[in-house]
Amino acid sequence: MTAFRTRLLVRALSCSFLLFLALTYPCMAQEEMRPFSTDGCSHFPDRSKVDESDWCECCVQHDFAYWRGGNAEARLRADKALSDCVQLASGNKGLSNLMFAGVRAGGGPYFYTSYRWGYGWAFGKGYADLTPEETAQADKLERDYRAQHPKLMCPSSQARSTP
Repeated sequence: MTAFRTRLLVRALSCSFLLFLALTYPCMAQEEMRPFSTDGCSHFPDRSKVDESDWCECCVQHDFAYWRGGNAEARLRADKALSDCVQLASGNKGLSNLMFAGVRAGGGPYFYTSYRWGYGWAFGKGYADLTPEETAQADKLERDYRAQHPKLMCPSSQARSTP
């Protein structure tokens, strides 16, 4: 190999390595989780318009799981728990099935939405087990939220109860 080709190869490899570091560094950096937030039953009624059924607390509990994120099995457990809770709160199996189908279809981690799986983390986390550090961070933020909001009211309920 000539000296020119060797220098060219070294430069190309150096540039490739620097580009690799620049593109992967954000993935390696410790990520801060956003504080918990909820909108109740995202794009779905929080309660019945025809009777006293109210399933919004089910949605807030579901939001805790979605905010935290994790692996695909954890998401399925959260979605099943939502469905069970809604059926218990409403007595309506059809409603619980509809909500289950909705969150399964539209709540995946690959949709750039405010209610996607793992929405407490930056977009792109996908399905992944939380590290012990991430779990500790999520646990602390959840404890802080629950201490400030012991009744876990829906945002729409808070608006109705404000004079």
